[in-house]
Amino acid sequence: MILDSKSPIGPLAEKWTKHKFNSKLVNPANKRKYEVIVVGTGLAGASAAASLAELGYKVKAFCFQDSPRRAHSIAAQGGINAAKNYQNDGDSVYRLFYDTIKGGDYRSRESNVYRLAEVSVNIIDQCVAQGVPFAREYGGLLANRSFGGAQVSRTFYARGQTGQQLLLGAYSALSRQVANGKVKLYPRTEMMDVVTIDGHARGIVTRNLITGAIETHAAHAVLLCTGGYGNVFFLSTNAMGSNVTAAWRAHKKGAYFANPCYTQIHPTCIPVSGDHQSKLTLMSESLRNDGRVWVPKTVELAQKLRKGEIKPRDIKDEDRDYYLERKYPSFGNLVPRDVASRNAKDVCDENRGVNETGQAVFLDFRDAINRDSEDAIRARYGNLFDMYQQITGENPYQTPMKIYPAVHYTMGGLWVDYNLSTTVPGLYSLGEANFSDHGANRLGASALMQGLADGYFVVPYTIGDYLAQIGPAPVDANHPEFAKAEKGVKDAIQKLLSINGTKTVDHFHKALGHIMWEYCGMARNAEGLTKAKGMIQELRKEFWRDVKVLGANEELNQTLEKASRVADFLELGELMVDDALNRSESCGGHFRLESQTPDGEALRDDENFAYAAAWEFMAENSPETLHKEPLVFENVKLTQRSYK
Repeated sequence: MILDSKSPIGPLAEKWTKHKFNSKLVNPANKRKYEVIVVGTGLAGASAAASLAELGYKVKAFCFQDSPRRAHSIAAQGGINAAKNYQNDGDSVYRLFYDTIKGGDYRSRESNVYRLAEVSVNIIDQCVAQGVPFAREYGGLLANRSFGGAQVSRTFYARGQTGQQLLLGAYSALSRQVANGKVKLYPRTEMMDVVTIDGHARGIVTRNLITGAIETHAAHAVLLCTGGYGNVFFLSTNAMGSNVTAAWRAHKKGAYFANPCYTQIHPTCIPVSGDHQSKLTLMSESLRNDGRVWVPKTVELAQKLRKGEIKPRDIKDEDRDYYLERKYPSFGNLVPRDVASRNAKDVCDENRGVNETGQAVFLDFRDAINRDSEDAIRARYGNLFDMYQQITGENPYQTPMKIYPAVHYTMGGLWVDYNLSTTVPGLYSLGEANFSDHGANRLGASALMQGLADGYFVVPYTIGDYLAQIGPAPVDANHPEFAKAEKGVKDAIQKLLSINGTKTVDHFHKALGHIMWEYCGMARNAEGLTKAKGMIQELRKEFWRDVKVLGANEELNQTLEKASRVADFLELGELMVDDALNRSESCGGHFRLESQTPDGEALRDDENFAYAAAWEFMAENSPETLHKEPLVFENVKLTQRSYK
C-alpha cells in the first residue's frame, strides 16, 4: 500500500480552509441516519462525541472508567498552548507551527502541524465559553506562562490542574448530548476488537467490565480516542488503566502503527522510590518557569548529600552546577523535554545524582521565592507543591524538589492521514492514540491542544466527507463478521483463563517494563536493542505458558483485564524495539548512542530517515512490514536542532 497523507496542495496557510471547502457534506436531515462509535472519553473522545452529536449524528461513547471524568486527560497539569499572542511577545500561528516542527526534531508532517497551530486559537474561545476557569491577570485578561521549547509565553493554564478543568468542560458538553438522547454512554466497557466488513470499519466488540458480557456494536464509523501506550514501561506517569489494547487490536485488523519507538521521557517527575511502586507522579513542566535545575559540581559533594552528611542549602552557589542554564543559555531550564531528560541522565551517570539511589536532580525555588515571595509561588503552584509534600514528606518551599525523568507520553501511534483516518477506511484515530502532530518529541502543553483540536475542530469536518461517500444505509449488525470477531474475543479470553500458570500478570508486566527502560528508554544502541528483542520474545513465550489468571470471565475480574492488556504490551514492545533498531539515527526522544554530535546532542540522518515509519501487521509471530511516508519540508529548513 502506498501511504497517501491526503495533505492538500497549495500554500500552507490556506490548506485547511480549502480542504474543508472541498470536503463533501452530509445534509443536516441525513446526519441522524448515521451512527458513530467513539472509544475513549478523554479530551479527544469527549470533545469528538459532543461535537458530532451536536451536529446531529447518533453517537455511542465507550469508556472503561466508571465516568468519563476519570479519563487520564484529567492528570494533565501545566497548561494548553495557543497562538493568541496575548503577551504581544512575537507569537503567531506560524511561530507555534515552527516551534512544534523544530521541537519534534523535524519528524512530523507540515500540513497537520500547521492546522494544529491554526485551530489552537479557537480552542481557547471554546473552553472559555464552556466556563473553564483559566488563570487571569490582574486586569481580567487570560494569563499565559512559558513552556519548554519556546521563547514566547503562549500557555494558558488553570493553576496546576489544567487537564482536569478542560476535561470538565468537554464532559459538560458531552453530558448535555447524553441528556438530549444524542449520545449513548457505555461506562465500564472496554473495546476488545474492531469489526471490519469488506475492509471498512463497521463496529467494535466490547467486554462489560462488571459482568464480563461480550457484546458487538455496529456503526458507520469508529473513532479511537484511547490515549498512549506509555504503560508498556510498567512505571510511567500514566494512570494504571491506560493501555494500548484498542489501538493494537485495530492494528491487527489492518491499521498501520507509526513510529512506535517515539516515546517521551518527561524530565520532572518524582523519582522511583522502590519496587513497591505501580506508577510514577508527574511534576508539571510549568515548574521550570521558576524552578532552577542543578546538581553539585563535584562527585564528593553529591556523595555527602546522598549519605545525609550535608543538606542542599549547605551547598554554596559556586559549588552548584545549573547545567541547563550553563549549556543552553538561550532557553535555560525551558529546553524541550527530551533535552532536559537526557541531561539529567548524563549528570546522574556522572555520579552526581542527589538522592539515595543517585537517580535525581534538584528543582530549586529558592531564588524565585526570594524574588517574588512565597505567597506568589504558592498562588502559581500551590497544589503541585502540596502534592509533592504529601508524596515525599519534604517541604519544597524550604528545600529543593528532587526530580528525575520518567515515561510520560508517546508520540507514536496509529498512522493517520490529514483527515485523521487510519489505513482502515471508516476507522479514525484522535489525540495521543495517533502519531500525527508531534514528530519525535512533543512540546509541553501541546497534548491538550492536539486532543481538543482533533475532537472539536478537525474530525467533525473530515468524517463527513467519508460518511457522505458511503451513504446512510444501516450497517447490518447480523453480518457474519460480527459473530466472527466476537468468537475471536471469547476464545482469547478463554485461552488466558485456561493457562493456570504460577506467575502473576504484574510479574510479566514489570519484567517487560525493565527490559524496555533499560534498552529502549532514554538511550538506545543496536546491541542493547537486539538483546531486548530476544528477551521480549522469551518473556512472551513464558507469559503464554506460565501466567496465572484467577477467576472467570463472567464477573468483575481485574486480573483478566490486566492480562489481556499485558499480552498486547508484549507484542507492542517487540515492535517498538524493531522500530528503534531500524531507525539508526537520533531524533528527539529517540536517542541512538551511535548517532550524536560531538557535544552529545541528537544527530539526525535526514538523507535516510526523513520519513514516518508505518508498520503493517502480517500474522501472529511474523515480522511486520515497514512502509514509509516521506516527510516533505517546503516551509521549514531542515537544520541541526539547537537550543543553545
